[in-house]
Amino acid sequence: MLATRLVANGVDVLLDQWDMRLGSDLPRFMENGLTGADRVLVVCSTTYADKANRGQGDVGYEKMILTGQLMRDVTADRIIPVIRNNASTDVLPTFLLSRLYVDFRADETFEGRYAELLRDIHNQPVAPRPALGPNPFAQTAPEIEPRLPFSPERYVSPALAGSVTFDYSNNNGRFAVGAGDMLFETAWSRGGATSIHAYTNAPSIRTVALALGVGDIAQIVDASIYDTSSRVRSPHIGEIAVWRNTAGYYLATKVERLQSRGHGAPSDEVTFSYVIAPHKEKSFRSGHEGEQNQ
Repeated sequence: MLATRLVANGVDVLLDQWDMRLGSDLPRFMENGLTGADRVLVVCSTTYADKANRGQGDVGYEKMILTGQLMRDVTADRIIPVIRNNASTDVLPTFLLSRLYVDFRADETFEGRYAELLRDIHNQPVAPRPALGPNPFAQTAPEIEPRLPFSPERYVSPALAGSVTFDYSNNNGRFAVGAGDMLFETAWSRGGATSIHAYTNAPSIRTVALALGVGDIAQIVDASIYDTSSRVRSPHIGEIAVWRNTAGYYLATKVERLQSRGHGAPSDEVTFSYVIAPHKEKSFRSGHEGEQNQ
C-alpha cells in the first residue's frame, strides 16, 4: 500500500481509513485534509477520473475543493496526480490536465517512480539544480572546473533494483543505491583479475556476506544465513554479495563484469546488478513483484 510505504519513509500521511472514526463528518474531514496538507496525492484510477469529470459523489466534492485551490494559485505544485490502475487514453481528469504526474501503471518501473515521488516530497530531487557558475565571457574569466561530471551525484542510483557500472577508483570506491531507510552506501576496491573487495566501511552498512553457490539473486530465500563475521568480502565475477543496512533492510549485488588497471585494463570498473528486498524481508525470491503489485 502506497500510504504505508510513505509513512515508513518519514512522510506523515493523512488517510481516511486511518484517521476517521464512526460518526465522523466526511465532508469536513475532506476539506480540512485537502486544504491543510503540504502535498496532496490524487490517485487517478480509471474510476476516479471518470467520477471527477462527471462530478459524482465524494470524488466530485473533492474535485470542487481542489479546483477552488487551483483557481486561487495556478502556480502551486502541492497537488500531485498519481496514475495507477488506469488504462484510459486520457489518464487525468480534466481539472488536472496541466499537472505533471507520477506514472505507476507499469510494474517494472514502479520502484523508480516511487523513489522519485519520495525524493520530491522530502525536497531531495534526484537531479538538484547546480549552483550558478561565473560568466565565461567576463573580462577576466576564471578557470571553469568540470564540477558536474565528477560530482558525487554520479555515484547514486535511488531505484530499488537495477544495474550499475562505475569506476571504483573514484568517489572513495563508494556507490549508493536506494533511498531513505533503504539506502545502501556500498564500498569497493581493487581485488584480483576476477574478484573485487566489498566493505562495510560506510555509515549506512551494518554487514556484508557472500552467498556462495547461488547463481541468481532470486534464488536467495533467507539473506540472514550467510556469514557476516568479516568487514570485507571478495566476490568473484558471477558471485553475489548480501548487504544489510543499519535500518534492517537487505541488498543483494551480483558482480557481472570487472576490469582492473592492476591487470592491464585502461580503468578500474565494476558492473553489478542489484535488488533491495522490500519490507525488511530476507527473501529475494520474488524480487520487487510483490511490492509493485500492491
